[in-house]
Amino acid sequence: MSAVQLRAEACHSLDAKRARRLLAIAMVLDGHPRLLAAQAGGMDRQTLRDWVHRYNAAGLEGLADQPRSGRPARLTQAQLAELAQWVDDGPDLEADGVVRWRCVDLQARIAARFEVELHERTVGKLLEKLGFSNMSARPIHPKSDPEAQEIFKKTSPNLPGPQSRPGSSGGRSKSGSKMKPASASKAR
Repeated sequence: MSAVQLRAEACHSLDAKRARRLLAIAMVLDGHPRLLAAQAGGMDRQTLRDWVHRYNAAGLEGLADQPRSGRPARLTQAQLAELAQWVDDGPDLEADGVVRWRCVDLQARIAARFEVELHERTVGKLLEKLGFSNMSARPIHPKSDPEAQEIFKKTSPNLPGPQSRPGSSGGRSKSGSKMKPASASKAR
């Protein structure tokens, strides 16, 4: 591709790193020194040379970042699906001993079920990755009686709201100190 075509491709690229590489190669094709082209692309001369070789070998696809291997996931996809099911179903009071899941509770259950030790924060990140929010509804006590709560609401006496004392605001200012009578300040 010509330098003009590379620049046009860089304008339409959604990957900023790939666009910088395209522009640096376009500068080389225009006859700029390689050091200047590399600095304009935010890299050193050797890195630009490597990208030119990858471009010559694979074309535009060679300028994209290759996927990195990284650390393998601690939980498999099947285990993540089971974890998501646990959270969807909610805890069982008799079996789990809790009325709502906390990360520390799930951490212990993951360790017991899958024999994988995870940090509490890692469990929170997994839940976020699975699409769960850290907000939860207030748990309902298993022995609560909704009928008794409704009866209590209906039979509670209606108490009057707070009442102000008559004349109490007349002798004080908003700052709380006593005010002088108007006639006393004019007498002086």
